[in-house]
Amino acid sequence: MSIQTLVPARGSLYAFALALSFVLIGAEPARAHCDGMDGPVVKAARQALDSGNVNRVLIWVQSDNESELRQAFARTLAVGKLNPEAKGLAETYFFETVVRLHRAGEGEPYTGLKPAGRDLGPAIPAADQAIRDGSDEALVKMLAEAAAQGVRERYRKVAASRDFSQSDLSAGRENVKAYVEFLHYVEGLHQAIQRGEQEHSH
Repeated sequence: MSIQTLVPARGSLYAFALALSFVLIGAEPARAHCDGMDGPVVKAARQALDSGNVNRVLIWVQSDNESELRQAFARTLAVGKLNPEAKGLAETYFFETVVRLHRAGEGEPYTGLKPAGRDLGPAIPAADQAIRDGSDEALVKMLAEAAAQGVRERYRKVAASRDFSQSDLSAGRENVKAYVEFLHYVEGLHQAIQRGEQEHSH
């Protein structure tokens, strides 16, 4: 199987990038930077507070949670007028509320605000950089190379362990182990891409 058969058409870039970031780079939905203090959700919340326009952050939550967010926004602005300390506490409360509601909309648990500057691995920063650059070329190249490397490494282990004596059970088990890991990796990669395409189409 060539890597070209695993990589979907350019129209499926979103699904491709999402799926590969989960499978190859080790990123999970729960690890995304939406819960970070320097993530897009908190940035949108800051913009909403600075501008007084709640719509800047409402897009990050589901419509079912809009009322709760509007109330939190109004309270934060009101408390923020008291003094600098109250403003800081109110803003933290608002950031926590926005991230919690956003996570709920993703079907993920809220585990608190994460500090800025976390190591998010290569996939998420590369995806954000692609948006800033207005080009997906570098992102697609990085993910395709990661997929190819993952397949090749596991294939080489299978190929290198194939020639073993039937009397050498240890070597035989090593071959089986390499074979199973290779198949699981390829199957998981393909399923993740398909799942990402389905999510994108929805």
